Amino acid sequence: MHNEATAATGRAVIEITSADDPRIEAFCNIRERDLTGRQGRFIAEGTVVLRMLAAAHRAGVAFEAECILVLKNRLEGVASILEDFPASVPLYIADAAVLDAIAGFHLHRGILALGRRLATPQADGDATGHGLDSLIARLPKSSLVVVGCGISNHDNIGGMFRNAAAFYADAVLLDETCCDPLYRKALRVSVGSVLAVPYIREGKAVSLLEKLAAEGFTIWALSPAGETEIRNIPVSERMALVIGTEGDGLPPEVLSRFRTARISQSARLDSLNAGTSSGLALYQMAAALGRL
Repeated sequence: MHNEATAATGRAVIEITSADDPRIEAFCNIRERDLTGRQGRFIAEGTVVLRMLAAAHRAGVAFEAECILVLKNRLEGVASILEDFPASVPLYIADAAVLDAIAGFHLHRGILALGRRLATPQADGDATGHGLDSLIARLPKSSLVVVGCGISNHDNIGGMFRNAAAFYADAVLLDETCCDPLYRKALRVSVGSVLAVPYIREGKAVSLLEKLAAEGFTIWALSPAGETEIRNIPVSERMALVIGTEGDGLPPEVLSRFRTARISQSARLDSLNAGTSSGLALYQMAAALGRL
């Protein structure tokens, strides 16, 4: 059942009164089943991520919203954000009990959107690598990129994207063994930066790095045993920072082929997690490039 109303934005609003309403099926039990990997669809949660999705939808180059579900008493507070979405995007509202029943847990943020990644050169590449080639071709002459290798922790992926946005990285490249950054938790941890920083996820790490090297990038593989302290790496016009998975770090074939850097730290710890280390290293590299 539903009642139609008009939001503060002047757009039609459909009230959902039952968690069984088929129109909001995509939002049901989102903790147990994530939409990542299903035709490029994903769940955006919270005000900040909704704002980033609105900006991406408005730009029309990478992502769009299919529908939005908002807690009834939060509608007025997000009206200015909702104005940035086309009127054709359905807007649903529900009271707290219904919204919690839909999500399968207490949703204190009270804001969900179903997004979709568009089939553009920025989307995950195919076996021919055309997606990667296109992304690299669009990078500026002076570039800073982050490359993730084998990162399966959603917090770390989200943290890497947040750091990439904070320190002016031009793109994030992920190998095929990394988890999808559109996973709900990764997207939330990134505070929506996944929707703002160009990225691609495909292929083997060494292949990605060799492609970057052929395009003039100096590759710096981050490792606790790296040869050069991150503050002392020489500046080059195009730089790539390579981050490995927590625990195992980067594979030997990466460390043996490219330059290595380290972050000085206490001997009481063997390494930092990918989110923290990417932030420290990107800060140094962005400063060296004059971006800060």
